[in-house]
Amino acid sequence: MSIELPDETTVSGLLDRLAAAQPKLAPALPTCLVAINQEFAFGSTPIRSGDEVALFPPVSGGSYPEIYRITDGSIDLNALVASVTLPSTGAVCTFTGTVRGVSSDHETAQLHYEAYTPMAEAKMKQVADEIRARWPLVQGIAMVQRVGRLNVGTFTVLIAVSAGHRDQGVFEAARYGIDRLKEIVPVWKKEIGPQGEAWVEGHYHPTETDVNSESEHA
Repeated sequence: MSIELPDETTVSGLLDRLAAAQPKLAPALPTCLVAINQEFAFGSTPIRSGDEVALFPPVSGGSYPEIYRITDGSIDLNALVASVTLPSTGAVCTFTGTVRGVSSDHETAQLHYEAYTPMAEAKMKQVADEIRARWPLVQGIAMVQRVGRLNVGTFTVLIAVSAGHRDQGVFEAARYGIDRLKEIVPVWKKEIGPQGEAWVEGHYHPTETDVNSESEHA
């Protein structure tokens, strides 16, 4: 369908309009995924003239939604929580990482993140599979990592895990998700501050046990 929207409309504004115009769609909109011009979009993403907007149900992970995303855009926390929330969901646990401006020994003005995107998103899927193996009652899983230059206070990464009840692994799974992401997802950062710029190296070195046995290699 073709829809006329006011200037500066966002994805959230479009969903609100669709819910009002198409009441039968309203129950599905909180968990639908949105893409603009064939790229994932979130609640605060602007919609511009001529954009192609697609709405579809969560993909991957069988009957439960899963999102793995490396993005240079802002992270909409509410939209991601909605994406892993089902009618049967009673608990959602989130972890958000932010750019810290003051540490014990130095100050940081910005962080610059880079990622090996195809492998990073595949490894996020591996982390989700590991979560499901450990906490089988978990429902939706979302992992989003920012790249580019980020200012102090900006979200850098978000993990969201949902389940029917709070005692079905959501706390443990969210903690495992961020810890595991830091180990095997190829994302690296540079600290930028008054003292200069420096790349930060992690301490974990993957082993053969970190290789996804379900991966197919050409």
